[in-house]
Amino acid sequence: MPWDERTARRLKLRDLNIFKTVTGCGSMGKAATQLAISPPAISKAITDLEHVLGVRLLDRSRQGVEPTQYGSALLKWSTAVFDDLKQGVEEIDTLADPGRGIVRVGTSEGTPAELISAVITQLSPRYPRLAFSIIQAATIASQFSYLRERSVDLIFGRLILPIEDEDLGTDMLFEDRYVVISGEGSKWLRRQHIHLAQLVDEPWCLNPGHLEADVIAAFHAKGLAAPKQVVMTNSNQLKHALVAAGDFLSATSASRLRLSKKRLGLRPLKTDLAIPSTHIGLVTLKGRMLSPAAQLFIDGARRVTRPFANKNNRMHPSDVANPRNRQPLTQKSWRLAADSNRQARKAIEVSSRKRAKQVVE
Repeated sequence: MPWDERTARRLKLRDLNIFKTVTGCGSMGKAATQLAISPPAISKAITDLEHVLGVRLLDRSRQGVEPTQYGSALLKWSTAVFDDLKQGVEEIDTLADPGRGIVRVGTSEGTPAELISAVITQLSPRYPRLAFSIIQAATIASQFSYLRERSVDLIFGRLILPIEDEDLGTDMLFEDRYVVISGEGSKWLRRQHIHLAQLVDEPWCLNPGHLEADVIAAFHAKGLAAPKQVVMTNSNQLKHALVAAGDFLSATSASRLRLSKKRLGLRPLKTDLAIPSTHIGLVTLKGRMLSPAAQLFIDGARRVTRPFANKNNRMHPSDVANPRNRQPLTQKSWRLAADSNRQARKAIEVSSRKRAKQVVE
């Protein structure tokens, strides 16, 4: 059915909300209980929607209900409608007090918690009626699902470039290189320069995925075997605890080390580990209007991370009081950085294949 004034008059927000609740519960009976209305009223609302749109929205069975392809399409756009209405109501509510509201931020395990903490501690005293909901995704990629489902207003944290999704807007704040770390009592801290060959047989703890692959590839690029990886874990807390105990080596981002080395008991080693950097940035959903609270957080994140974008500035993010006006890197700069990272990884992979071929021969 084409969109026209008649359709607009017949579509009701109440019916759309009932439809969303039914699909979320998977049952009309559960939806009726949740909404505190009768099951016949639920059934009538769904029937009215199907009549207006001229298609079946739900498949019904003894196990419950699930949306048809038409229902899935309506669910996607009705979610956006309710989110926009929610943002509108919140904006009206904050017109009298711009510092009031809640900002929902998506992040991941790989993001230094101190960065987010620095933004919150900067904003909270200035805007005491501003609340923060920080949702940590299991992986960097799963953050995007939360954003598209509008469970979060924005993503702030570690990103893997390039991000080519057309519906996402990205803003890179700074490039974050990796360094080899040890505990404060490590014998390696007394060395002025350490060759990777000296670290092959040391016990390592690495995160599976990009970091593990890049560290192994860096050793292969030097003509070395992979380091002795004793522990693999996706928990940064466990990794840092093992390293701080003094026996294990690992790699972590320079920003995390700079912000947390005293608290975590970590120290950098002077070695030539050459692996591609990652990036800390912001991601938003294109076409989605941000609430004033979300915009306050974005502005705060840019201020906090400026010292990291300026290599000559050694200021701690929590000490930022009067930041200079400096714009974040442009999308062109970000694309160049992404290309550079791809080329670096490709070079490491080529070198690793050559080394493997020589070993076989």
